[in-house]
Amino acid sequence: MEDRIVRFIAALRASGVRVSVAESQDAWRAIDALGVGDREHFRLSLRSTLVKDADALPTFEELFPLYFGRGTPPLIDPQAELTPEQQQMLQELLQELMEQLAADLQKMLDWLLNGGGPSQEDLDDLAEQAGLDDMRSTSPSVARRAARRLQRLLGWDQLQDLLEQLWEALAEAGMDPATIEALQGQVAENQDRLEEQLGDFAGQTLRDNAIEDMRQHKPLNDLMDRPFGSLSPAEMDILREQVRRLAARLRSRAALRQKRGARGKLDPKATIRANLRYSGVPFEIHYRQRRLKPKIVALLDVSTSMRPVAEFFLRLLYELQDQVQKTRSFAYIDHLEEVTPDLLTARIDEAVVAVLTRLPPGHYNTDLGASLRQFEARHLDAVDHRTTVIVLGDGRNNFNDPAADALGRVCRRARKLIWMNPEYPAQWGTGDSDMPVYAPLCSDVYQVRNLAQLADAIDRILV
Repeated sequence: MEDRIVRFIAALRASGVRVSVAESQDAWRAIDALGVGDREHFRLSLRSTLVKDADALPTFEELFPLYFGRGTPPLIDPQAELTPEQQQMLQELLQELMEQLAADLQKMLDWLLNGGGPSQEDLDDLAEQAGLDDMRSTSPSVARRAARRLQRLLGWDQLQDLLEQLWEALAEAGMDPATIEALQGQVAENQDRLEEQLGDFAGQTLRDNAIEDMRQHKPLNDLMDRPFGSLSPAEMDILREQVRRLAARLRSRAALRQKRGARGKLDPKATIRANLRYSGVPFEIHYRQRRLKPKIVALLDVSTSMRPVAEFFLRLLYELQDQVQKTRSFAYIDHLEEVTPDLLTARIDEAVVAVLTRLPPGHYNTDLGASLRQFEARHLDAVDHRTTVIVLGDGRNNFNDPAADALGRVCRRARKLIWMNPEYPAQWGTGDSDMPVYAPLCSDVYQVRNLAQLADAIDRILV
């Protein structure tokens, strides 16, 4: 139990919950005082000592059952109420059936019909077979897929047919229908309990793997090259801390390019006019002024899959304000909202939270086409020949109208239109992706699957 509590606290920290050493000590003192016998008292003692923000409560409640179970009783023994004769009948038929089955399926039938459930050794063996040791994620959906993989290894898909065979054999052998019905209900209850156990084990294993990766302190360069979707909350925190340093390097490069190219190209007309008094001899050379600081209009997809990319884009752009003449920012999922005031009036952490809170993630469809038409109707005056328009999104439109004509009109008004997409180019045009429609309208399209690629794309925009 002590090891499990330690891993639970580590999982909270890796998921972004701030737990100090003092708070961990308070938790241990509470456990020493109250014990672990009463599950609810144990849960409340951990919650009261480890959670200090209401925002962290959902994370706590999600993780607690993974490490300490859901309070579900252990698997029951369906044979406890059978007579010795009925038990013998069931065991004989079960033995005949198992002779035809794979070892893992035999194990599962034994758990369901004899009670007990899987041991830690059984679970560890299953995890190795399923490749869970190589999986790292804090996503519930990934954990569910991993649990499903465990079920398939056990033969879950074949289970119902086998049980039907067993019930029919018991009926033919003379067991009364009421007893068979009672057995069926108890086995079904065991199935539900086993499914919960496998799900909790999978979720716990994947989180422990992610935490172990963090303990190995992977180099910053490795994290910058990692896809946004594979980063744990703790790894995201590391990269957030590095954004200012990264922005400083980008500013230095942009300033150096500005210094080198300050004169711009030769201006023949201005040079001739200035040297008329010298009989045309060019004593004074005039150059066209080079505008290196772009005006930027950003349209950001902040749907669930795009939020990490959008967040780091906002952080970098916020830190690079001295290299940008003017920025207007818009966020969209199924509609468009301007978020410029948030970025102008708050500190970066507060600004990012405000922007991402404005359009919370949810189970609704991205509609970029509608957002483009809203932008054209309400904000087209933000774009002129000096403006670089940036669209940050995967180009997936849920089979809605892509509104390519609206994007084309925006592009024609702009200095250039840049698209940043986290998906691989091979995925463009698959499913509901409208990138083959959008890409020809863009000046450039960049893949931005990680922070390194995002920084490189922004660096090019500052030219």
